[in-house]
Amino acid sequence: MTVDGPAERPKGMPAAFIGHGSPMNALEHNRYTAAWQAFGRTVPRPRAILVISAHWFINATAVTVMPRPRTIHDFYGFPQELFEVQYPAPGMPELVEEVSEAVKPTWVGADADSWGIDHGSWSVLRHAFPRADIPVAQLSINANKPLDYHFDLGTKLSALRASGVLVLGSGNVVHNLGGVDPQLPDTGFDWAQRFDESAQETMLHDPAASARLQGHNDFRAAVPTPDHFIPLLYIAGLAAASGRGADMLVDGYTHGSLSMTSYTLDVHCPAADGEGPAAEFPDGVPADGTNT
Repeated sequence: MTVDGPAERPKGMPAAFIGHGSPMNALEHNRYTAAWQAFGRTVPRPRAILVISAHWFINATAVTVMPRPRTIHDFYGFPQELFEVQYPAPGMPELVEEVSEAVKPTWVGADADSWGIDHGSWSVLRHAFPRADIPVAQLSINANKPLDYHFDLGTKLSALRASGVLVLGSGNVVHNLGGVDPQLPDTGFDWAQRFDESAQETMLHDPAASARLQGHNDFRAAVPTPDHFIPLLYIAGLAAASGRGADMLVDGYTHGSLSMTSYTLDVHCPAADGEGPAAEFPDGVPADGTNT
């Protein structure tokens, strides 16, 4: 489906995909985190937030149902200050029933104790919704399923938007940790830029074609593992279901091989007051040795 022109704006909650980059972005203020803050200030207050994070990549489709999800520090080698970050948002156990109803006949499990709020979620949420007073649940990424499965699941989550749930994908369109170059804090390699620009064209104008990006010549370099790319497909699915393209919230690159591009759906955020590149990896912490 190609988005040909403007359509009537829905009354439901906006949605977004955030390129989260290094966990250190949780502690820093730069042009990317400023954009995340602008998004949080602009959207109506959600009834709940459902996050599809790159870091809950398991062999099942599940939703967290604990009333008080723990803050997960799923990385190592970073400063103690980062491990001390807490995001004490409440959960919403009943949201699993709404998700199950929206995506049936797809089976959705209920996770009461194995997960919580991982850094792909809280590194973004503590900028966008710093009070941590909105219920948060996570939807796992089923590692056994093809890209089309995740796109189709995204289209079905439109019902949640209509009931005031903010659907938030968190990953990176380009995410090749083995190719990280610390000498390139604010630049992307040619192949990274080519793939990210193709993804931009797709998200803005033809989100239904997003899963077909796996046929791009630079896909294997940009997406050596699918975990960080898949969250984008959920927002592409929502956009396709609405008959509109997404809007770009912020774009750019870090360390040559990561894209920081973020998208919103059905909300226009004001220009963000922030400068500087994305957060770097601490000295002595190899990017490919962290859960980033």
